[in-house]
Amino acid sequence: MKQLRINKIESLILRAIGEILIKEKDTLTGNNIVSVTFVKVTPDLSLARIYLSIFPVEKKEEILAHFEANKKFIRKLLGQRVRNIRRIPDLEFHIDDSFDHIQRIDDLLKNG
Repeated sequence: MKQLRINKIESLILRAIGEILIKEKDTLTGNNIVSVTFVKVTPDLSLARIYLSIFPVEKKEEILAHFEANKKFIRKLLGQRVRNIRRIPDLEFHIDDSFDHIQRIDDLLKNG
């Protein structure tokens, strides 16, 4: 039962952060492409780890640092969008590099 609640909260946060990225594109991402790939929430609901896919890849560290610097602003916007969670969890941003791994494997398979 508790895992079901956590899964619902994760999808709710994923959707809300995606909407925030669209609405606040100029402030948060500029001309870069950023998408939320998945969200993991701790069992006590105190922390949400948000994994971002960032393009261009060369700017991923810079963009991640920008998200970390604007963490309070994003959390505030999240709280305005998500009304059915009592306490908005703290946010922690990570780079999802699974696409990079897939690309490397694909390149290795093509080049032999």
